[in-house]
Amino acid sequence: MTTVSPAGARRPSLLLVTDLTYEARGRRYCDEDIYLGSRLRESFDVALCPPRDAAALLDRFDLALVRNSGPVLHYREAYDAFRARAGELGTPVYNPLGGRGDMAGKEYLVEMGRAGLPVIPTVDRAADLPELPDASAYVVKPKLGADSVGLRFVTAAEAATELERAAEGSLLVQPRVDFRHEVSFYFVDDDFQYALYAPDPERRWELEPYAASAEDREFARRFIAWNSLDHGIQRVDACRTADGALLLVELEDLNPYLSLDRVDDSTREAFVARLRTSIASLPR
Repeated sequence: MTTVSPAGARRPSLLLVTDLTYEARGRRYCDEDIYLGSRLRESFDVALCPPRDAAALLDRFDLALVRNSGPVLHYREAYDAFRARAGELGTPVYNPLGGRGDMAGKEYLVEMGRAGLPVIPTVDRAADLPELPDASAYVVKPKLGADSVGLRFVTAAEAATELERAAEGSLLVQPRVDFRHEVSFYFVDDDFQYALYAPDPERRWELEPYAASAEDREFARRFIAWNSLDHGIQRVDACRTADGALLLVELEDLNPYLSLDRVDDSTREAFVARLRTSIASLPR
C-alpha cells in the first residue's frame, strides 16, 4: 500500500490502531488520535482502524502504530490475534511488542519491588500480604487492567480473600498510599519530552505542565532503561509521597494517553517531530 508522492519519494503506509469511540473519564481520547493522524500524514499514508479489525487489515500496511485503543482486557482475543499476525508478516509495530511494562501486564510491579526499585509495594499472592506495609485500605486491581478497570479499595482481610479466590497471579494488591500529587513523564524512545502533574489528588485528570528536576528525570529514566525498548512512546506514572519521594505507579508502554492538549504549542510540535522520526527509523 506504499504510494509515490508527486516528488517521487515513496511514502510508507501506516495503520493507526485506535478506538475513536472509547470513553474515558475526564478525557477525549479520540481527539488526540485524530490530531496525531493528521500530523503523521505529513510523512506517511495513514488509515485509522479499531483494534478488533487490526489483524485482518495489517497485511495492507508497511507499519502499525498502536495508540488510544483502550484496555486490552476488553478485546484480548483480537489483540492476541493482532500480535500473532504481526509476527507472521514481520510487520513493524510501534510500540514494538516486546515491552516489559503494562504491555505484558502489571507483573513488573512485583518484579521491580523485589529488585529494590522505587515502586509502590505490590504483591500477587495471599502468602505475601504480610510483606506490605500497614495501611488503612488496600488497592486490588487486575494485572491486565488499565484506566482503573477493575480497581477496588478493600480491607486487609478482603484483599486476602480476593487473592485466594482469583486465578493464581491474576490480581495485584497494594497499600493505599497517601501522596501529594501524581506526576507523569513522557518519553519517545529514551528521550524525555515533557512532564505533567495533577496538583489535586482528587482531580487526577486535571493536568498541568510540570517542571521536572534533574532528579525527577533520573527517577523516570531508571524505568525506561529497565524496559529496554529501542523505540516507542512510554509514560512513567509516579506519585510523590508525603515525605517527598517518588514511587512508580505504572510504566505504560502499550498505548499511553499523551494529554497533548495540556502542553504548549512548541512542546507539542517537538513531540510530533520526534515521534515521526522514531516511527520512520523502525527496522523494516
